[in-house]
Amino acid sequence: MTADKQPGANRPLDGITVLDFGQVYQGPYATMLMAKAGADVIKIEPPQGEPLRRRAPPGKSTTFPIAMLNGNKRAITLNLKHARGRELLFSMAKKADVLLENFAPGVMDRLGVGWSVLHEINPRLVYASGTGYGLSGPDRDNLAMDLTVQAMGGLISVTGSPEGPPLKAGPAVVDFLSGIHLYAATLTALFERERTGVGRLVEVAMQEAAYATLTSQLEAYWQSGEVPPRTGNSSHGRVPINVYPTTDGYVAMNLAVEEHWHSLLKAMGREELRDDPRFLNNAARVKHREETDALIAGWTGTLGKMEIFSIARRHRIPLAPVRDVGEVMHDVHMHERGFLADIVHDEIGPLTVPTTPLLVHGADPVETLPSPKLGQHNAEIYGGWLGLAENEIADLKRDGVI
Repeated sequence: MTADKQPGANRPLDGITVLDFGQVYQGPYATMLMAKAGADVIKIEPPQGEPLRRRAPPGKSTTFPIAMLNGNKRAITLNLKHARGRELLFSMAKKADVLLENFAPGVMDRLGVGWSVLHEINPRLVYASGTGYGLSGPDRDNLAMDLTVQAMGGLISVTGSPEGPPLKAGPAVVDFLSGIHLYAATLTALFERERTGVGRLVEVAMQEAAYATLTSQLEAYWQSGEVPPRTGNSSHGRVPINVYPTTDGYVAMNLAVEEHWHSLLKAMGREELRDDPRFLNNAARVKHREETDALIAGWTGTLGKMEIFSIARRHRIPLAPVRDVGEVMHDVHMHERGFLADIVHDEIGPLTVPTTPLLVHGADPVETLPSPKLGQHNAEIYGGWLGLAENEIADLKRDGVI
């Protein structure tokens, strides 16, 4: 019995069964959030595994991203190009609540297992589709990767310094932004189904999920009619917002109101500058941006980043040390809150994985279980859930169906 199937459990998605055709980051992150909310998520992959499996060392089926994004799921293999494979999906769809996929538009339809077919088989099924540009429109069939959608969506154009080339965001921000939206769309449809008894097709396009991140730049364009230049770590309309050097790294600062500026002057021991015309208000500091940044950098450059962080906390200044991924992975705060968990995976050993950022107070916690190996639960799902005999499952494997 899995952690998600404990009798009497009190979790938001207890009793919800998800057929997870998610691959790489977007889809698997959405379904991971569902699994950590108590859903029974069945990860369905082709017999050779989803793309991230194929990076694994010979004889293994787990990579770090697989382990990070697929814990608390059950895993089966299924060949949808085989007629028997499609029949098995129809049998599962009759019993499931959600099917989620992030294939290119039209893939599931061409295989004969798209929304229209599955909705006829099970009208209660929620079908969730994640794509780069959507299921309709002239750009529907554009190939989509996080980098290319960042470019198409304008994110790269506003990232970087004014004198340098446009830069991509370091992490895969669009994959995960759209994964979050895909989770929200699915849960929205499930909520509606409680009222109507009927499932819907819901979709999320990566480009559209990322659009709202451009709000500040869109505002500047709306106000002036001109495309705003890249500003690096600073801001068009507010100063100080920047990253400043320290003796052992950097700190990031974002002062939103005048009280923050006054607190910073006090922390720096420079309260006499409060009435200085160059720094009197935000408009003055924008006009004297270089002098303002030099003043702050002259102070931060004499201290360590954690020392500055401690001072900023005492004075209620919005500032944080710039931490590397190792520092973030070992963050005491997130470990104490239970967001980060240390587990041991029997294929790749000890690792730190996220649980879920969605904390539902009063719900029973879901034990963090390692991600399954490729096809680990074939017998459990096809035998126990669908009721196939052992010899039938053996035939499916022999014939390349699973």
